[in-house]
Amino acid sequence: MTDDGSPKPVGKILKGLPVAKAARTRIRERIIDAAVLLDSPNDPLSVLYQHSVLCQTCLPFRDPGDDARVWERVNGGVRLKVLAGEAMHPAKGDFVPVGLPFGPKARLVLMHINQQALLSQSPCIEIEDSLTRFVRRMLKLDTGGRTVRVVKDQLSRLSAASIRLGLVKEGKATTVTSQIVTAFDIWFPKDERQRVLWPSTVQLSLDYWESLKTHAVPLDETAVAALSHSALGLDVYAWLAQRLHRVPEGATALLVWPVVYGQFGLGYTRLEDFRKAFKVALKQVVAVYPRARIDLDRRGMTLRNSPPPVPYQALRVVHKAV
Repeated sequence: MTDDGSPKPVGKILKGLPVAKAARTRIRERIIDAAVLLDSPNDPLSVLYQHSVLCQTCLPFRDPGDDARVWERVNGGVRLKVLAGEAMHPAKGDFVPVGLPFGPKARLVLMHINQQALLSQSPCIEIEDSLTRFVRRMLKLDTGGRTVRVVKDQLSRLSAASIRLGLVKEGKATTVTSQIVTAFDIWFPKDERQRVLWPSTVQLSLDYWESLKTHAVPLDETAVAALSHSALGLDVYAWLAQRLHRVPEGATALLVWPVVYGQFGLGYTRLEDFRKAFKVALKQVVAVYPRARIDLDRRGMTLRNSPPPVPYQALRVVHKAV
């Protein structure tokens, strides 16, 4: 933000990002295009949603490996625990292990599933056509090509995993223990040249569905698409979307660097390396969330009250739009 409270020009925000030239050009163009589109009013169909626990914690940034079967994150009174699952293999006739969900595509797929469930006001959603459009629009992937297998792999991992969401608020503890997605065919065709097909429907577990209706955080699809290359960027954006508007008006909240590192520094062995990566991600986030009032200095990150990127009334608008 500038001194008068207005957003800084996107070009100045993104200037000097330490990224390879070709990648920097693509990312810069995508974020600038998103910043222009963000001036338009929010259409209910262009609002994605993430569960507030996953806004305050996160899935793995990168593949933790086949041996990793449990993932836990804690942030204050919020706890996330993901247990990698198993699925019945059609050829082997037995249960086989399926890895933990990870990376930006797992986050994007889950946001889309949340959106479709809230739009339809049902835990059972028709997903085949909507996910095809989503992959083409958000990830710019050929939905008949081999690269889309990565997206279905993350959908498979989400479907097989068990998840525990823990919330402590005003002295009351809430625990949700379930699978997010249940009961659908997750296997790929035997011939890699064949088109990968989505399941026609997805069934959310009732526990997750009931919790999502209470704890969904609205996110702007245009901003999410601009950050779709970065799991860290998506996590910072989602976290700020649920955090900044809760800072009391006129007050500040300081998060010292070790605290920021503890929340977002997955895979970074040195604080200094993390700070460099975080500053890059935050510049990109602020470009698509220009009213976020944030300062960085040697102490850490200072937050000030800011409007959320999408008004929380979007949840009520969704209900009316169905």
